[in-house]
Amino acid sequence: MNIVAAQMPDLQAIVQIDSEMIGNTSRRNMIENAIKQKHCILVKENNEAAGFAIYDTNFFECTFISLVIVSPGKRRKGYASQLLNELVRTSPTEKVFSSANRSNLSMQKVFEANGFVESGIVENLDEGDPEIIYFKLK
Repeated sequence: MNIVAAQMPDLQAIVQIDSEMIGNTSRRNMIENAIKQKHCILVKENNEAAGFAIYDTNFFECTFISLVIVSPGKRRKGYASQLLNELVRTSPTEKVFSSANRSNLSMQKVFEANGFVESGIVENLDEGDPEIIYFKLK
C-alpha cells in the first residue's frame, strides 16, 4: 500500500474509480479541482490506483472529508481506513468531519473502527436516506 498526493496524471484513474461507484463521470471537474488544490490523496496497490479521498476546509473552517472511494475490486483490504487515517494525520485543522448515508453501513463501520463518532444528522440531501455526520479530533 502506498498513499500519495494525487497528481494530474492520476486524474483518469481516479475518475474511473469514481465512475465505478456512481455510474458516470459527473464529478470529474470536482476531482480535477481537488487535485489542483492538493486536496486529493490516492492509495495505490502495485503502482495502480486502488482508491482516493478528497477533503476541503470550508466546513466551518474545519477539515471535511467529502469523498472516500475504494475501487469495488479492492475493498476489504483496509484502504478506506488508510485514507481516513492519512487525512486525519495531515489535516490542517484539529477537527475533522466526514459523513455517510444512513444506508451506507459499510462506511459507517469504517468510521467507527477508525475512532470517528457520530456528530449529527442532515436530512433532505438524499430523499429518504439521511446523512450521518462523523467527527474526530486530530
